[in-house]
Amino acid sequence: MTEAAHVTATRRSYDTVAVDYERLLTDQLAEVPLDRAMLAEFVRAVGTGEGPRAVGDLGCGTGRVTSHLRDIGADAFGVDLSPGMIAVARGTYPGLRFEVGSMTALGLPDASLGGVLSWYSTVHMPEAELVASFAEFRRVLAPGSHVLVAFKVGNGRVRLERAYGHEVTLDVYRRSPERVAEHLAAAGLVESARLVREPHPEEKTPQGFLLARRPSG
Repeated sequence: MTEAAHVTATRRSYDTVAVDYERLLTDQLAEVPLDRAMLAEFVRAVGTGEGPRAVGDLGCGTGRVTSHLRDIGADAFGVDLSPGMIAVARGTYPGLRFEVGSMTALGLPDASLGGVLSWYSTVHMPEAELVASFAEFRRVLAPGSHVLVAFKVGNGRVRLERAYGHEVTLDVYRRSPERVAEHLAAAGLVESARLVREPHPEEKTPQGFLLARRPSG
Protein backbone atom coordinates (compact mmCIF):
# COMPACT_ATOMS: atom_id res chain seq x y z
CA MET A 1 0.00 0.00 0.00
CA THR A 2 1.31 3.45 -0.93
CA GLU A 3 2.20 5.59 2.06
CA ALA A 4 0.38 8.92 2.43
CA ALA A 5 2.50 11.92 1.42
CA HIS A 6 2.13 13.64 4.80
CA VAL A 7 3.44 10.53 6.59
CA THR A 8 6.54 10.46 4.38
CA ALA A 9 7.06 14.20 4.93
CA THR A 10 6.71 13.83 8.69
CA ARG A 11 9.22 11.00 8.85
CA ARG A 12 11.74 12.86 6.70
CA SER A 13 11.33 16.03 8.72
CA TYR A 14 11.98 14.30 12.02
CA ASP A 15 14.88 12.33 10.59
CA THR A 16 16.36 15.70 9.65
CA VAL A 17 15.89 17.44 13.01
CA ALA A 18 16.51 14.47 15.34
CA VAL A 19 19.90 15.48 16.78
CA ASP A 20 18.96 19.12 17.36
CA TYR A 21 15.50 18.15 18.66
CA GLU A 22 17.13 16.15 21.47
CA ARG A 23 19.65 18.90 22.18
CA LEU A 24 17.02 21.64 22.39
CA LEU A 25 14.30 19.78 24.31
CA THR A 26 16.20 17.51 26.69
CA ASP A 27 15.38 19.57 29.81
CA GLN A 28 11.95 20.87 28.77
CA LEU A 29 9.98 18.83 31.32
CA ALA A 30 11.84 20.55 34.15
CA GLU A 31 10.08 23.80 33.18
CA VAL A 32 6.49 22.47 33.13
CA PRO A 33 5.31 21.17 36.53
CA LEU A 34 1.72 20.63 35.40
CA ASP A 35 2.91 18.39 32.58
CA ARG A 36 4.96 16.37 35.04
CA ALA A 37 1.96 16.13 37.34
CA MET A 38 -0.16 14.61 34.56
CA LEU A 39 2.60 12.13 33.75
CA ALA A 40 2.87 11.21 37.43
CA GLU A 41 -0.88 10.62 37.69
CA PHE A 42 -0.78 8.49 34.55
CA VAL A 43 2.03 6.32 35.96
CA ARG A 44 0.16 6.04 39.28
CA ALA A 45 -2.98 4.90 37.45
CA VAL A 46 -1.03 2.29 35.49
CA GLY A 47 0.59 1.03 38.69
CA THR A 48 -2.73 0.50 40.44
CA GLY A 49 -4.23 -1.54 37.60
CA GLU A 50 -4.65 -5.30 37.71
CA GLY A 51 -3.32 -6.08 34.24
CA PRO A 52 0.08 -5.68 32.52
CA ARG A 53 2.44 -2.91 33.61
CA ALA A 54 4.25 -2.17 30.33
CA VAL A 55 3.79 1.40 29.05
CA GLY A 56 4.21 2.25 25.37
CA ASP A 57 5.39 5.79 24.65
CA LEU A 58 3.94 5.93 21.16
CA GLY A 59 5.50 8.62 19.01
CA CYS A 60 8.37 8.77 21.51
CA GLY A 61 10.70 10.96 19.47
CA THR A 62 14.19 10.92 20.96
CA GLY A 63 13.01 9.18 24.13
CA ARG A 64 13.23 12.01 26.65
CA VAL A 65 9.71 11.41 27.99
CA THR A 66 10.20 7.63 27.85
CA SER A 67 13.21 8.14 30.11
CA HIS A 68 11.17 10.32 32.46
CA LEU A 69 8.50 7.60 32.67
CA ARG A 70 11.15 5.10 33.68
CA ASP A 71 12.56 7.51 36.27
CA ILE A 72 9.15 7.84 37.97
CA GLY A 73 8.50 4.11 38.07
CA ALA A 74 7.04 2.98 34.74
CA ASP A 75 8.15 -0.05 32.73
CA ALA A 76 8.37 2.04 29.57
CA PHE A 77 9.47 1.54 25.98
CA GLY A 78 9.23 3.78 22.91
CA VAL A 79 7.93 3.55 19.34
CA ASP A 80 8.37 6.22 16.69
CA LEU A 81 7.82 6.66 12.96
CA SER A 82 11.24 8.23 12.42
CA PRO A 83 14.34 6.00 12.24
CA GLY A 84 16.45 9.10 12.87
CA MET A 85 14.66 9.85 16.13
CA ILE A 86 14.91 6.22 17.22
CA ALA A 87 18.65 6.18 16.48
CA VAL A 88 19.14 9.21 18.75
CA ALA A 89 16.92 7.66 21.44
CA ARG A 90 18.91 4.42 21.45
CA GLY A 91 22.19 6.30 21.68
CA THR A 92 21.00 8.68 24.41
CA TYR A 93 19.09 6.18 26.56
CA PRO A 94 20.77 2.80 25.99
CA GLY A 95 18.97 1.17 28.91
CA LEU A 96 15.56 1.56 27.26
CA ARG A 97 13.92 -0.25 24.35
CA PHE A 98 13.00 1.73 21.23
CA GLU A 99 11.47 0.53 17.97
CA VAL A 100 10.50 2.09 14.64
CA GLY A 101 6.77 1.76 14.03
CA SER A 102 3.46 3.39 13.20
CA MET A 103 0.79 4.35 15.73
CA THR A 104 -1.93 3.30 13.30
CA ALA A 105 -0.53 -0.25 12.94
CA LEU A 106 1.45 -1.25 16.01
CA GLY A 107 3.31 -4.54 16.03
CA LEU A 108 1.97 -5.36 19.50
CA PRO A 109 -0.44 -8.06 20.68
CA ASP A 110 -4.00 -7.25 21.69
CA ALA A 111 -4.47 -6.15 25.31
CA SER A 112 -0.72 -6.29 26.00
CA LEU A 113 -0.13 -2.85 27.58
CA GLY A 114 -0.96 -1.34 30.94
CA GLY A 115 -0.56 2.16 29.56
CA VAL A 116 -0.25 4.17 26.34
CA LEU A 117 1.33 7.61 26.26
CA SER A 118 0.76 9.85 23.25
CA TRP A 119 2.83 12.94 24.10
CA TYR A 120 2.02 15.39 21.29
CA SER A 121 2.51 12.50 18.87
CA THR A 122 -0.85 12.94 17.13
CA VAL A 123 -0.41 16.63 16.33
CA HIS A 124 0.66 15.89 12.74
CA MET A 125 -2.28 13.58 12.03
CA PRO A 126 -5.37 14.54 10.01
CA GLU A 127 -8.69 13.50 11.50
CA ALA A 128 -9.01 10.06 9.90
CA GLU A 129 -5.52 9.05 11.01
CA LEU A 130 -6.21 10.28 14.56
CA VAL A 131 -9.31 8.08 14.69
CA ALA A 132 -7.29 5.08 13.50
CA SER A 133 -4.60 5.71 16.12
CA PHE A 134 -7.09 5.88 18.99
CA ALA A 135 -8.65 2.61 17.82
CA GLU A 136 -5.16 1.06 17.81
CA PHE A 137 -4.51 2.41 21.31
CA ARG A 138 -7.63 0.65 22.56
CA ARG A 139 -6.63 -2.58 20.85
CA VAL A 140 -3.24 -2.81 22.55
CA LEU A 141 -4.49 -1.67 25.98
CA ALA A 142 -5.57 -4.32 28.46
CA PRO A 143 -9.05 -3.87 29.96
CA GLY A 144 -8.88 -1.31 32.77
CA SER A 145 -5.64 0.22 31.46
CA HIS A 146 -4.95 3.88 30.74
CA VAL A 147 -3.97 6.27 27.97
CA LEU A 148 -2.68 9.84 28.31
CA VAL A 149 -2.86 12.15 25.28
CA ALA A 150 -1.10 15.53 25.13
CA PHE A 151 -2.03 17.92 22.33
CA LYS A 152 -2.07 21.55 21.22
CA VAL A 153 -5.37 23.30 21.94
CA GLY A 154 -7.13 25.28 19.23
CA ASN A 155 -8.67 24.72 15.83
CA GLY A 156 -7.25 24.21 12.37
CA ARG A 157 -3.96 23.34 10.76
CA VAL A 158 -0.65 25.21 10.66
CA ARG A 159 2.12 24.44 8.15
CA LEU A 160 5.67 24.48 9.53
CA GLU A 161 8.48 24.93 7.03
CA ARG A 162 11.27 25.48 9.54
CA ALA A 163 11.77 23.93 12.98
CA TYR A 164 14.68 23.14 15.33
CA GLY A 165 17.02 24.99 12.98
CA HIS A 166 16.12 22.99 9.84
CA GLU A 167 13.82 23.14 6.85
CA VAL A 168 10.85 20.79 7.36
CA THR A 169 7.44 20.02 5.95
CA LEU A 170 5.06 19.50 8.88
CA ASP A 171 1.35 20.11 9.30
CA VAL A 172 0.43 20.78 12.94
CA TYR A 173 -3.19 20.24 13.95
CA ARG A 174 -4.71 22.08 16.90
CA ARG A 175 -7.81 20.56 18.48
CA SER A 176 -10.24 21.35 21.25
CA PRO A 177 -10.34 19.08 24.32
CA GLU A 178 -13.94 18.29 23.47
CA ARG A 179 -12.98 17.06 20.00
CA VAL A 180 -10.16 14.87 21.32
CA ALA A 181 -12.50 13.48 24.00
CA GLU A 182 -15.10 12.66 21.33
CA HIS A 183 -12.56 10.65 19.34
CA LEU A 184 -11.37 8.81 22.44
CA ALA A 185 -14.97 7.96 23.33
CA ALA A 186 -15.68 6.77 19.79
CA ALA A 187 -12.71 4.38 20.13
CA GLY A 188 -14.19 2.98 23.34
CA LEU A 189 -11.94 4.88 25.78
CA VAL A 190 -13.54 6.58 28.79
CA GLU A 191 -12.23 9.96 29.94
CA SER A 192 -10.92 10.11 33.52
CA ALA A 193 -9.43 13.61 33.70
CA ARG A 194 -8.42 16.58 31.59
CA LEU A 195 -6.14 19.56 32.00
CA VAL A 196 -5.68 22.66 29.86
CA ARG A 197 -2.86 25.01 30.78
CA GLU A 198 -1.87 28.37 29.39
CA PRO A 199 1.09 28.47 27.01
CA HIS A 200 4.60 29.11 28.24
CA PRO A 201 6.53 31.93 26.52
CA GLU A 202 7.93 29.62 23.81
CA GLU A 203 4.50 28.08 23.08
CA LYS A 204 1.89 29.57 20.78
CA THR A 205 -1.25 27.85 22.07
CA PRO A 206 -2.66 26.42 25.30
CA GLN A 207 -1.66 22.81 25.93
CA GLY A 208 -4.19 20.02 26.56
CA PHE A 209 -3.96 16.69 28.36
CA LEU A 210 -6.62 13.97 28.47
CA LEU A 211 -6.39 10.85 30.63
CA ALA A 212 -8.70 7.99 29.64
CA ARG A 213 -9.02 4.25 30.21
CA ARG A 214 -10.23 1.17 28.44
CA PRO A 215 -13.22 -0.14 30.43
CA SER A 216 -12.76 -3.36 32.34
CA GLY A 217 -15.87 -5.02 30.95
